[in-house]
Amino acid sequence: MKGGRSKAETKKPDSRLSVKRKGAGAERASKKPAKKEKAVKDPNKPKRPASAFFVFMEEFRKQFKEKHPNNKSVSVVGKAGGDKWKSLSEAVSNFSDIMTFFLFFICIFLFTTS
Repeated sequence: MKGGRSKAETKKPDSRLSVKRKGAGAERASKKPAKKEKAVKDPNKPKRPASAFFVFMEEFRKQFKEKHPNNKSVSVVGKAGGDKWKSLSEAVSNFSDIMTFFLFFICIFLFTTS
């Protein structure tokens, strides 16, 4: 072959690409963080208060059981409660927007009259 390389020349390993490993197992063991001891839990510590959604669901479950006494599916109750909560939260957010707007004008009125 004119100007071509032989197969032996092309298959030489490139020394720049080789990675030298020295005690790879020892490095991994040394990089591992030491296990931290878990903090001791206080059994007398009070629990967090229930969120508004959980308080709502507690009451909603009672009402749903009264209306649908034969229903045994937990998922149906959860889905119905979630839908009701979404509709309530939209109404509450609209109400809070109106109240914020109203309070804003009251503050402006009080500051401009004094």
